Amino acid sequence: MTKLLASRTVLLGAFAGLLVATMAPQIAWAAPPTIETSAREAVMIDVVTGAVLLAKNADQRTPPSSMSKLMTVYMVFDKLKRGDLQMSDELPVSPKAWRMQGSKMFVMVNSQVKVEDLLRGVIIQSGNDATVVLAEGLAGTEEAFAEQMTRKAKELGMTGSQFKNASGWPEDGHYMTVRDIATLGQHIIKDFPEYYPIYREKEFTYNKIKQGNRNPLLYDQTGADGLKTGHTEAAGYGLAASVERNGRRLILVVNGLGSMQNRADETRRLMEWGFREFENYKPFRAGETVAEADVWLGSQKTVPLIVDQDVVATLPRRVRDNAKITLKYNGPLAAPIARGATVGKITIESPDAETIEVPVKAAASVERLGFMGRMSAALSYLLWGTAG
Repeated sequence: MTKLLASRTVLLGAFAGLLVATMAPQIAWAAPPTIETSAREAVMIDVVTGAVLLAKNADQRTPPSSMSKLMTVYMVFDKLKRGDLQMSDELPVSPKAWRMQGSKMFVMVNSQVKVEDLLRGVIIQSGNDATVVLAEGLAGTEEAFAEQMTRKAKELGMTGSQFKNASGWPEDGHYMTVRDIATLGQHIIKDFPEYYPIYREKEFTYNKIKQGNRNPLLYDQTGADGLKTGHTEAAGYGLAASVERNGRRLILVVNGLGSMQNRADETRRLMEWGFREFENYKPFRAGETVAEADVWLGSQKTVPLIVDQDVVATLPRRVRDNAKITLKYNGPLAAPIARGATVGKITIESPDAETIEVPVKAAASVERLGFMGRMSAALSYLLWGTAG
């Protein structure tokens, strides 16, 4: 006997919020900008959910100046992790690298420098010379390395980036978007946790010359641990910043600011706003039972429904009762049911926001009843209207 399955909608609750996402796969929507900024381009992302808290010209191609070095460092970290390169390896300093202008590590021409020192020269001292040494050492020429950077950027989903050099030195056709820079920052943090702590080091001495990290947030912003400053006349002053507090991490990228002081003040202000105005809320944890669903013609009368990933929402603190969470599935569920099978979805809705859907799965397998069991269940349904 068969039974028509009715669509079941169960209100699971309501919570404050405009931004909702899941840990994996990433699902998020962006809130419209709610704070003014003097930056020409800006984007702020909650790393846990991927929710965009602030966006201003986020997809505009812009000269990234020394924030380009994030891509160079990613390439080096990747080779280290693969075992193709060692921190103790030494690379030669060419005349081209030695002649580089702008910020410098002050490497000596025709010398050999350890990769470990070169990385600190790039990350902490923003050395253009150190950047060229790495590029030439790993790809033969800086031009070839820049082509590799562009290819890797595309692989990482950075569709608005193109590199002509490794340092960010002004050159036609060399550009990034602040959204791409934020994406790259997330990859560096997630892909290379063993190397990322270098970004929070405040000073480095090479060739008896001590230089401080140019990231202003490292010195007075609680939880700041990266990433990279940048400045050229065309780009203005920029910063890719990362701050973690109580398990929540925000990445902020700004560009086109008017001075070092403006950059420091504006990034501090925006970061504090992000942590103050938004919070992360977890309505369901991975493996948590969302509801018990009735089963039709199964060896068990019900089966627990679960989410197999943490569901995390990034919420404006001042918005409370605008969102609702509902469970939708066709029920009762017809046996047999395989453990892990997707049987429904959680829908999260909020006014003026995109609807989010999270798959719901069966937490256990349920076998189909034998012939006599099915007959008994069918009779029970005909007499009493209950599933069996």
